[in-house]
Amino acid sequence: MKETAVYALTAKGAGLGRFLVGRLPGDLFLSRNLEPEHDEIVFDSIQDTVGKVFNDYRNHVFITAAGIAVRAISPCIRAKDRDPAVVVMDQGGRYCVSLLSGHLGGANDLARRIASLTGGQAVITTATDTEGLPSIDVAAMQKGLAISNLDAVKIVNSAILGGNPLQVFDPDDRLGFRAHPPEGVTLQYCKWEQEWVPGRAGVWVDWHEKTVPRGGLLLHPKCMVAGIGCNRETGKDEIVKLIRGTLLRECISMHSLRALATIDIKKEEAGLLKAARELGLPLLFFSREQIETIDVPHPSLTVKRHMGVKSVCEAAALLGAGKGELIIPKTKSRNATMALALEY
Repeated sequence: MKETAVYALTAKGAGLGRFLVGRLPGDLFLSRNLEPEHDEIVFDSIQDTVGKVFNDYRNHVFITAAGIAVRAISPCIRAKDRDPAVVVMDQGGRYCVSLLSGHLGGANDLARRIASLTGGQAVITTATDTEGLPSIDVAAMQKGLAISNLDAVKIVNSAILGGNPLQVFDPDDRLGFRAHPPEGVTLQYCKWEQEWVPGRAGVWVDWHEKTVPRGGLLLHPKCMVAGIGCNRETGKDEIVKLIRGTLLRECISMHSLRALATIDIKKEEAGLLKAARELGLPLLFFSREQIETIDVPHPSLTVKRHMGVKSVCEAAALLGAGKGELIIPKTKSRNATMALALEY
């Protein structure tokens, strides 16, 4: 995905656009009636152009009237956790308005960054920001936590805005509130699941798939590494099915999977590379020497004979997790093996 698309309709706006794309970086889209320079993209209809490229960029900056930007993006809007950041600004660079996806898409931060470049003022309208309070969706994003039930963000942020206590179930402090309590928020920690009060707003951090009580926002930490072993030419679909099926059976969220890991002689294994790409996960590789340093519960003489190591999936999972804890030992399909490790 590309970084930033900047749109301008006037000569003065084009000048500001050139200034911005040299610093963000980004691509500059100009109305056909202007005089484009090298690498600048010309359009006849801003709405048609935005419709084609909206999902190709993380950020969109409109140097136009707000109404033009609204009409251009309105057919493209999907959901707050999937939409890119949209900022609209005047051609003088005086006001930078966060228009869409202020928190999860990063439009608020983008507006502030652009304002710092132009000497203008960022205009932020999200309620928690205007009150100087933290928002739970931003806090989750900063810690790399996936939001399971997006509708509950409103409940939690409303509690923060209203000054109501927020209950927190987060045994490993993945959200970081114990280490760094947010200012202006009263927290009530639940040591055990049974201490949670249904109906009250709160944050539940867990790598399990579950239905949290009403009022609870479920966040999944990216804390799992799946070690994978496979025969040569094992298909992508078999590997993906093994991973998804194993996590589903154990009620573990796919959102908590941070990476796949294997031995480095599998660097060219097409099915494994395609599986990682389909799942949107990095694929970590470890040498024989690294793998042999790890004690595993299920060493295999067959693996030792063919690969030169006593384990692939369990050892790779533990190495990927920083020698954490093996949560799921070796499990098999016809041509692949998998193990899952939790990083602390």
